[in-house]
Amino acid sequence: MTAEGPAQSRAPVDPQTLSQKRSAPPVPPALAKYLSLEDFERAAKRHLPKMLHGYLAGGVETDWSLTDNRRAFAEWGFIPRALVDARARTSAVTLFGKEYAAPFGIPPMGSAALLAYRGDIAITQAARAKGIPMIMSASSLIRLEEIAKANPDAWYQAYLPGEPSRIEPLVDRVIAAGFKTFVLTVDVQVSSNRENNIRNGYTIPLKPTLRLFWQGATHPRWALGTWFKTLQNHGMPHFENMDAGRGPPILSRDLERAFGARDGLSWPHLELIRRRFPGKLLIKGVLHPDDVVRAKEIGVDGFMVSNHGGRQLDGAVSGLRMLPEIVSVAGGLPVIYDGGIRRGTDVLKAYALGASFVFVGRPMLCAAAVQGQPGVERAIDLLKEEVHRDLALIGANTMGELGPHFLRRV
Repeated sequence: MTAEGPAQSRAPVDPQTLSQKRSAPPVPPALAKYLSLEDFERAAKRHLPKMLHGYLAGGVETDWSLTDNRRAFAEWGFIPRALVDARARTSAVTLFGKEYAAPFGIPPMGSAALLAYRGDIAITQAARAKGIPMIMSASSLIRLEEIAKANPDAWYQAYLPGEPSRIEPLVDRVIAAGFKTFVLTVDVQVSSNRENNIRNGYTIPLKPTLRLFWQGATHPRWALGTWFKTLQNHGMPHFENMDAGRGPPILSRDLERAFGARDGLSWPHLELIRRRFPGKLLIKGVLHPDDVVRAKEIGVDGFMVSNHGGRQLDGAVSGLRMLPEIVSVAGGLPVIYDGGIRRGTDVLKAYALGASFVFVGRPMLCAAAVQGQPGVERAIDLLKEEVHRDLALIGANTMGELGPHFLRRV
C-alpha cells in the first residue's frame, strides 16, 4: 500500500455486477430499532447488572488507554476523492488465503456466556453465518470443542503460564479440536488493576453477596434468560479452556491458581508453540516494533496490535498510533488492529494506516447480551453497511485501495 497513488486506477467494472441492485439485508422487526453499534451498547447497559456491565465496558485505573483508543481515531480526518465510479465496490477482504465477507472480525472476549446465554456459541454462529472470523477466548465458559463444532473456522486464543508442562497439552487439545489458527495473548503478565470491577462487585471468583443478588433481582431479563437458564440447562459455568482439562467453576477459590504464573511467559514459550502448532500462529497485544521483529524471526504468521481494549496497562498507547511503524517492520505479514472501533469510518481509518484486518469486540458482546445470535448478526450487518457506504463516499472500490493519502491529521 503506497502513500501516494492514482486514486482513479480501478479494476474493470463487470456490467453484470452493475445491473444487480444491491440492497441491505432484511431486518427483523425486533431489531429495527438498532441503528448503530452504540445502540447495542446502550441497551446492554440497561439489560445487564451493574457488575457485569462494568466488567464489559470498563478499562483499568484511570481509563486513559480505553479513552485513547477512541481519541486516536478522532485525530484523523478523511480527504475523499470525487467523481469515482464506485458501483462495483466491495468490502470483502482476503486474510491468510481466505476471503471474508467483511473487513472485520470478532475478537476473544472472556466470560461471554455470563453476559449472554451461551454467548460464545451465539457469537461464533453469527460470525459463521455472516462470513467473518471469530476468535474464542481461553477464558470462555463453553468448551472449545463445542465452539469448533459450531464454527469450524473459528480461531483459538490462549492465556498461558510460562510452564511447558501446561502449554504442550493445551496446544495438543487445540489441534485435536480442529482449530487452524492459534492466537497467543502476550499482554497479560499479571492481572490488571480494574478498580471499577471491585467497586461494582465483580470479582473472579464470583462471590455471592446480597448486593449481587439484588443486582440480579433488579435485572430479571438477564437473571432468568441468562443466569438461571444456564444453570438449568448446563450447570454451574466453568472456565473450560485454560488447560488441557476442565478448569474450576466461576465460584471456585482455586481460580487464581488455575490461571497460573503468566509473568513467566517468554520468547522460548512462543518458540515451543511454533514448533508444536502446525497452523497459523499470531501474537495479540503487541505494541512495540522490536517485538514484532523478534516474533517474525520465530516464525509467527501475523500480529494483533492492541492495548487489550485499555484493560491491562493504563497509559499504554493506542495500537492505532503504532500501526504505521509496526507495518513497516512486519515484512509483509498481516498486521491486525483491535481497539475502539465503533463505526465504518473507524474501519477505513485503520486500513488507511496500514491494517490488514480489524477486530471489533465489546459491541458484539453487547448485541449478544440483549438479542442473542440475531443481535450479533444485526450488529455485523450494520457495520458492514457502514463500510460499504463509506467506501463510496471516500472514493474507493476496495479496502486494498485505502492508504495514508486518504487521511489528514486534524
